[in-house]
Amino acid sequence: MSTATEARAKPAALSSWDIDSFRALALRFADFCELAKPRIAALVLVTVSVGYTLGSADAWNLQPLVWACVGVALAATGASAFNQWLERDTDGRMLRTMSRPLPSGRISPREAFWFAVATSLAGLAALWWFVNPLTALLTTATCVLYAFIYTPMKRHTSLCTAVGAIPGALPPVLGWTAAGQPLDAAALVLFGILFLWQFPHFLAIAWLYRDDYASAGLRMLPASQPLPHVAGLMAVAYALGLLPMSLLPASHSLAGSWYAAVALVLGLVYVFAAAAFAWCETRQTARRLLWTSLVYLPVLLIVLAGDHVRLLFGPFGY
Repeated sequence: MSTATEARAKPAALSSWDIDSFRALALRFADFCELAKPRIAALVLVTVSVGYTLGSADAWNLQPLVWACVGVALAATGASAFNQWLERDTDGRMLRTMSRPLPSGRISPREAFWFAVATSLAGLAALWWFVNPLTALLTTATCVLYAFIYTPMKRHTSLCTAVGAIPGALPPVLGWTAAGQPLDAAALVLFGILFLWQFPHFLAIAWLYRDDYASAGLRMLPASQPLPHVAGLMAVAYALGLLPMSLLPASHSLAGSWYAAVALVLGLVYVFAAAAFAWCETRQTARRLLWTSLVYLPVLLIVLAGDHVRLLFGPFGY
């Protein structure tokens, strides 16, 4: 091959190498994003933002909210990574999780562990220095409960669902304290709404994947061979308990009549979906309950924040 030919061949080879490297880097980035569970993190940030909006009254400030979202997002990423690091063996035995980065071997356990450590510490440091120590401490408790108490409990007892609902209910409280508010009755109301909402949601998921969980040795409710209607009746009980709890923000001056009306309608729809599941436990009714729960929460929180702003500033935001 002549010198001129070699000179023309090198850029083509280099271009091919660059494309392959970029593709490999993109796939690597996607694997770490999957480790972070971005959909869960997004829902967490919505609840944090709502809690902050409710707690900031008429002194709403963007900077603490941004730092709260950054810190909580990093901490949630770390907790999710620790969760998958601890469950890599059981994930490998379940059809719906065996393709995750750790059980599939695309990310090594060592890489996942240090990724979890780095993101968790970075998030907690950001909350401590740029938000306040109370929010940092509550976020630490949330991560520890989720990753190191709830996750191991799944192998031993079905009570893990109740324990796991505690860190799942804390994000709006994190937003509340990030706005400088104390742990008072209003914070308890926000916690209670998220706490009760989770049970019909989790029960629907656990019923749909009960055989998968059983094959992995996870003791989730319901079991692989559940008693008929028990999961559905439990979902109804928690949905009914959520109805009055969801109306309490109005009595704590967090919202008004608009929110109360929407909360009542959403709550009745949630109860109806749970009752349909209890009456006839099928994949269709379980999925309907699951999707109802996924619509219920963001709509309720957005209306809650919007009605709070309406009360403070009037119907047009001033």
